[in-house]
Amino acid sequence: MGMVLFACLLLLIIFPTCGYAAINTTSPLSIGQTLSSPSGFYELGFFSPNNTRNQYVGIWFKKIVPRVVVWVANRDTAVTSSAASLTISINGSLILREGKQEVIWSTGEGFTSKKCHAELLDTGNFVVIDDVSGEKLWQSFENLGNTMLPQSSLMYDIPNGKKRVLTTWKSNSDPSPGEFSLEITPQIPTQGLIRRGSVPYWRCGPWAKTRFSGISGIDASYVSPFSVVQDIGAGTGTFSYSTLRNYNLSYVKLTPDGHMKILWDDGKTWMLHLSLPDNPCDLYGRCGPNGLCVRSNPPKCECVKGFVPKSDEEWRKGNWTSGCVRRTLLSCQADSSLKTKGKDTDIFYRMTDVKTPDLHQFASFLNAEQCYQGCLGNCSCTAFAYISGIGCLVWNGELVDTVQFLTSGETLFIRLASSELAGSSRRKVIVGTTVSLSIFVILVVAAFLLRRYRAKQNDARKKGFEPQDVSGVNFFEMHTIRTATNNFSSSNKLGQGGFGPVYKGKLVDGKEIAVKRLASSSGQGTEEFMNEITLISKLQHRNLVRLLGYCIEGEEKLLIYEFMVNKSLDIFIFDSSLKFELDWPKRFNIIQGIARGLLYLHRDSRLRVIHRDLKVSNILLDEKMNPKISDFGLARMFQGTQYQDNTRRVVGTLGYMSPEYAWAGLFSEKSDIYSFGVLVLMLEIIIGKEISSFSYGKDSKNLLSYAWDSWSETGGVNLLDEDHAGSDSVNPVEAGRCVHIGLLCVQHQAINRPNIKQVMSMLTSTADLPKPTQPMLRKTSLLGS
Repeated sequence: MGMVLFACLLLLIIFPTCGYAAINTTSPLSIGQTLSSPSGFYELGFFSPNNTRNQYVGIWFKKIVPRVVVWVANRDTAVTSSAASLTISINGSLILREGKQEVIWSTGEGFTSKKCHAELLDTGNFVVIDDVSGEKLWQSFENLGNTMLPQSSLMYDIPNGKKRVLTTWKSNSDPSPGEFSLEITPQIPTQGLIRRGSVPYWRCGPWAKTRFSGISGIDASYVSPFSVVQDIGAGTGTFSYSTLRNYNLSYVKLTPDGHMKILWDDGKTWMLHLSLPDNPCDLYGRCGPNGLCVRSNPPKCECVKGFVPKSDEEWRKGNWTSGCVRRTLLSCQADSSLKTKGKDTDIFYRMTDVKTPDLHQFASFLNAEQCYQGCLGNCSCTAFAYISGIGCLVWNGELVDTVQFLTSGETLFIRLASSELAGSSRRKVIVGTTVSLSIFVILVVAAFLLRRYRAKQNDARKKGFEPQDVSGVNFFEMHTIRTATNNFSSSNKLGQGGFGPVYKGKLVDGKEIAVKRLASSSGQGTEEFMNEITLISKLQHRNLVRLLGYCIEGEEKLLIYEFMVNKSLDIFIFDSSLKFELDWPKRFNIIQGIARGLLYLHRDSRLRVIHRDLKVSNILLDEKMNPKISDFGLARMFQGTQYQDNTRRVVGTLGYMSPEYAWAGLFSEKSDIYSFGVLVLMLEIIIGKEISSFSYGKDSKNLLSYAWDSWSETGGVNLLDEDHAGSDSVNPVEAGRCVHIGLLCVQHQAINRPNIKQVMSMLTSTADLPKPTQPMLRKTSLLGS
């Protein structure tokens, strides 16, 4: 018996961090001890974010590395000593003490139970339970932080003045409440709303039975993980989140920069399901009252039909906050005696595929016709929409935060004076004549194009248009690709590029593929398409994505690539959780891999190729995190001694473009070098922040300015992503050298930039580097970035 007791005591000494089953009045939880959920999904204990000295009580996923914290008790006040404990008082209050006396955090007074305990459930909910009645006296799901787990919820309760929201951490090292919050509004129907302080920052549009109607790309067929319940009479509403895709582990997180992200665990890594906002147009009221933000490339602000800028001067400067005003007063507003005649004098302009404005009101009309008549008969009604899953919504006054989607939006009817569309008789004659002439010209041009198209089709048929023999590239039948992608299902869509969507597919032999479906607007004919295939087929390198095949059927043109398990680099770099998987050695390997791929394109392949669109989203990662350059839709091939070319059509991504290309259309190897410098430097790879959204200090320095100042002061070591800066894996010499090389690559004059062979030598040696000059900084608006 004595030996058994000795063995138990020895185990307690060796394993002081063993998991508790519950916390009660006689068994507190101390630093070094943890509390586990019954099935081991979640764990509660003391932790230090990013290896700081501050200690917090939190909940995290137990068996996942790096640790993802989903709830924090003492967000506002950290434990700074080595002795602290979480206990429960006789009245059922949880109390966190530092040392023996000082109370750091508690759940508050008011409970009456004298026998209770606290436990962690398999849902991730930390609860205090009355041992007699079994009633939950307190629970973490009713005291959320920055994360929602399945079965937790946001809510509002108007009669009792209650509201449950998510609030961001101040930073990844500081869990105290940040400036962003996520809530559901008491509107009917409700909306999800992110606030920055008290000001609206983003909204998801009104709830439409199974989805939020204002999120681009989500229509009625979307299988939503969300549910909303509103009790209009009681003045309450809840928004909850269910397990995603049948995976046990998933969560919704509000990040310090104001993004709502949904992630799920596939057993190997966290997969990003959704990240919002995802476009500059998503920012609340970007184009001002009665303005329309068009999600084109690049996004732009316009006035809604029938409206003009309130201040032409401000709009020319790119300041759209003043919005737009009516060009012509509504007939019923211009003359009060006409208020009852509004049905005859005002008309409605139909807009499709839009995110409807904010400040809607629900009207209990039974169908779209009643909704139309109801708005038309009310002079103060400025717009209406009849939405499936909602019914009739109307707007009075200004239209705020209206967005034009490319697809999958709602239909909005805007009230205008009839003259806005009809005009005078003279105008009708002019317009009619102009339209007639235009139609005639269009018919002539269409006939010419049709004849030309048929001639090409006949030529193709004469040739048999058999699949062309391209070395190393297979021809796929369309039915094979449709089967592999589930008929191009939206659930298989990986992303949207400038030349069309990309889908994941699986062939009958189990091989996974990525299918790039060229949009009709890409402008490529069959001959140009086959030339691109021939070009790409000749590019074979371990740091380039491999083309497996192609498919042509009618107007459909598809490129089939190898599937990259870890998708693109931007998914890891800009995600507050996934970026921890890229430590410095992996990041440096990615930098070198991109350089090797460029060396092949510029110098070692049979063709000399300029990529022209090198950016973080075009760097794909295989299962071992090796980089592969993708998307050669804008690539150009040079022959012989040719070293540069120019174009009137400047395409690519601002922020990554070299000055000579952005301003004059000149491109060469050195324009790719500039983009590489952005990738390495300002990047994204070292700083971990997007070039379009970076702002530092009271002077709001952009990335180039901040990088130059950092290199001038410290050699650039402090540019490394702040979450990795203190890691043992970081090599300060390598990091500083990369900053130096990046600055050399973004020199204003192309002649002053190194070529890719010199870049490789700089990356792989310790030789002294030439001193860069300060980059010339050009300002670009967010819409242009």
